[in-house]
Amino acid sequence: MERAWLFSLIPLTIGVIHLCFGVYGLRRARAIRCTGVTATGRVVRHDVRRTDEGARYYHPVAAWATEDGQACEYPSSFGRNAPGTRFRLGATVTVRYDPADPRRFAIQGWDTATIHRVFTAVGAVLTAGTVAALLIGLLVA
Repeated sequence: MERAWLFSLIPLTIGVIHLCFGVYGLRRARAIRCTGVTATGRVVRHDVRRTDEGARYYHPVAAWATEDGQACEYPSSFGRNAPGTRFRLGATVTVRYDPADPRRFAIQGWDTATIHRVFTAVGAVLTAGTVAALLIGLLVA
């Protein structure tokens, strides 16, 4: 196992990156869920972003007013391939936002932590599997 362990750095690095991204997203979602302020807003438009392959992702832009009356209008960071009927233009939505930074917000029913859970699970499996393979390789060698 002279240099073979170097190849294990690839899945280990991918696993750690996925794990960090997933945990960061889950912590951010939890912080907004626990300490965020709820407001009623409207979907004023959809930002459409295209991938290199031509796929379209719709990011609803929500407009709401903070507790102190500041008008906010920001696009969701989470995009889907169709806006759906619940998030059509003019639809009323519930927004949870960080009062210290209203740009950090989540639209209830649209923004989901599922993608962050998937990244966390994939990262944990890759990291744990690679570390286990390295340990077994060291013990057997």
